[in-house]
Amino acid sequence: MTAEVQEEYRRRYGGPDGDASPIDPAQFLLPRGMFLAGYVDGAVAAMGGWRRGGPAGPSDAEIKRMYVRPALRGRGYSRVVLTELERTAAAAGITRLVLETGLEQPEAIALYRSCGYQSVEPFGFYAGYDDSVHLAKRLESAQSASVTP
Repeated sequence: MTAEVQEEYRRRYGGPDGDASPIDPAQFLLPRGMFLAGYVDGAVAAMGGWRRGGPAGPSDAEIKRMYVRPALRGRGYSRVVLTELERTAAAAGITRLVLETGLEQPEAIALYRSCGYQSVEPFGFYAGYDDSVHLAKRLESAQSASVTP
């Protein structure tokens, strides 16, 4: 499915690489991060992950690779994945989630804004790109929640 999302980025933004920001899969293993997949009828339908780190350091985590297969969009799956990313990040001690998306993904921007994400100063790999949108959300404390590896 990660190849599918890369193809989506190529289609929307052009160029041969899709999202060219460096990603090490180990960054998404607890306690450094988490990667989730949602299934519908036994097939992967949606995904997303967070990795520790961001403009404020290790108290931030960055959301990466949020994606829902085109045939399954509009059913709330992205909101379910995002809610679970927020819950697990908070349980891991993250106090703020940050993300970067692009102007060619208006549905993603609308989702994040409707879930309380607000514009922040550009950061990271795409900080200098004019078509990038940088957002963040403070997380509620999750003292009673826990995430086990």
